[in-house]
Amino acid sequence: MQQARIGAILTATALSAALMPWQGASAEGPHSVSANIGVVSNYIWRGQSQTDDQAAVQGGLDYAHESGFYAGTWASNVDFGDNTSYELDAYLGFAGNITDELGYDLGAVYYAYPDGRDSDFAELAASLSYRWLTAGIAYTVYGQADGAPGVNNDEALYIQGDLYYHASLDFTLPFDLGLTVYGGYTDFEYNDGGNDYGHWGASISREAGDFGTFSLNYDQVGRDTYDDDPKVWVGWNKEF
Repeated sequence: MQQARIGAILTATALSAALMPWQGASAEGPHSVSANIGVVSNYIWRGQSQTDDQAAVQGGLDYAHESGFYAGTWASNVDFGDNTSYELDAYLGFAGNITDELGYDLGAVYYAYPDGRDSDFAELAASLSYRWLTAGIAYTVYGQADGAPGVNNDEALYIQGDLYYHASLDFTLPFDLGLTVYGGYTDFEYNDGGNDYGHWGASISREAGDFGTFSLNYDQVGRDTYDDDPKVWVGWNKEF
């Protein structure tokens, strides 16, 4: 795994987005299956571009049960400057409501890079949401880079013991606009804090009926050891 590369949840994504109180499966039955497709001008994950500041086409398939269980898969093209060309994630979890306004989500994600080298890793994630506030943590339980040939133990990223903390605020604006303000901090197991970093950003989105959801987004990393140039990007997503 290359140090310049910052991994694969979950904004335009599986588990890295704000989690609203659980609504269960559709009213038509206990099971729900949906698909989604999207295009972004820059695939940003935890503040870092996964496509070398280029566009990405993304899509996923999700299953949900009225009990709160969910599972799915999600894919995107990537560009880490090597031969890795795409990401394929699989995830499952259980979400529910503690009260009408307090929700929880417990999940696991496996980030796979089938044509990459020693890049796969897996996380356990937990979050709580109260009205417009969501906060959570993700813990890396497995990483191929740990002990991989040619990777020093004190240089590997995305290995067992890494932690990621995040929080977000969601607001409803006039003209049917949605605003999300978010931030996160990655605490790597190795490197003695030399690669730890924080990031923050904001997203304005609007649903357009059958035309999907459009968004305008801003992301910033707070450490100059990474690409800390402000990132402004646009996205489109549609669920079926």
